[in-house]
Amino acid sequence: MNSKGRILAVDDTPASLKLLNDLLKAEGYEVRSAISGELALRAAAIDPPELILLDIRMPDMNGFEVCQRLKAMPETRDVPVIFVSAVTETDEKVQGFEFGAVDFVTKPYQRNELLARVRTHLELNRLRNHLEELVQQRTEALLASEQRLRTSRLDSIAALAAMVELRDPYTAGHQRRVAELAVALARQLQLPEAQVEGIQLASVVHDVGKIRIPAEILSKPGRLTELEFALIKQHAQAGYEILKTIDFPWPIARIVQQHHERLDGSGYPDGLRGDAILLESRIVAVADVVEAMHSHRPYRPGLGIEVALDEIAKHRGQLYDPDVADACLALFHEHGYTLAR
Repeated sequence: MNSKGRILAVDDTPASLKLLNDLLKAEGYEVRSAISGELALRAAAIDPPELILLDIRMPDMNGFEVCQRLKAMPETRDVPVIFVSAVTETDEKVQGFEFGAVDFVTKPYQRNELLARVRTHLELNRLRNHLEELVQQRTEALLASEQRLRTSRLDSIAALAAMVELRDPYTAGHQRRVAELAVALARQLQLPEAQVEGIQLASVVHDVGKIRIPAEILSKPGRLTELEFALIKQHAQAGYEILKTIDFPWPIARIVQQHHERLDGSGYPDGLRGDAILLESRIVAVADVVEAMHSHRPYRPGLGIEVALDEIAKHRGQLYDPDVADACLALFHEHGYTLAR
């Protein structure tokens, strides 16, 4: 029977390690175990796994240091790391994500939750690797079937987007609707069709970085704490990290990275201003704000399209590109554009 995935489990407590090992093997995964950080680093360097489950509080070398060293090694820097730990403080979780982890499971964990997160990140990494292979192909046969390549590329992008929506059901359809509006804005601005296609693909995965945000924060019904919001804000940079090695014909990773930047420098992650922000990102930003304000969220009901358009008009030239803002207002007020369900 073929393995469902190769996993390295790291925990200094033998009982915890055996429990994790037995659980994953029962689900059909190939599991190797390491009872210390040093052993984990050796095992991962010799035979890199597809996923690493890593405890934090270990003697000699804690999980944060192990993760940092894994990300520094060429053989393991792209292997996703999930922390499985009794740590509950948000600031420690923030630290874990800063060291390069993709997710966090708190002990004692629910069996189904752990398995769901393992499955999600294995599938995400495989889709990402598959997508990278697709766009690196530059043969004459591939050039002759450009339409098939475009369809395959869009399907793979859509699969990445779907992974986010599995963890954040409140935003199901958000990326698709943002993509539809962004394409309409790009065409209203009379951009070349090749550039429009790049905007469409970037929009479809503009929130892919949320795969690295704990699900309980994404779906929290109340107001976020400062630390929780800091975690949410990491999704733009996380999206860039996921997409940056894929050789698209367009700057997809940078578009995703910059979609929360604002003209006056008040955005994130880099506080870029004006023309330092890609035009494509300025388009996605307006589409993202309009769709998000219009739709329901866990912490508030939908505000409606007029409130969203008022936001764009009010901050035209300050937060939002004036040409993109004008195109948006014209789409809805003059051309009868409506957001799909």
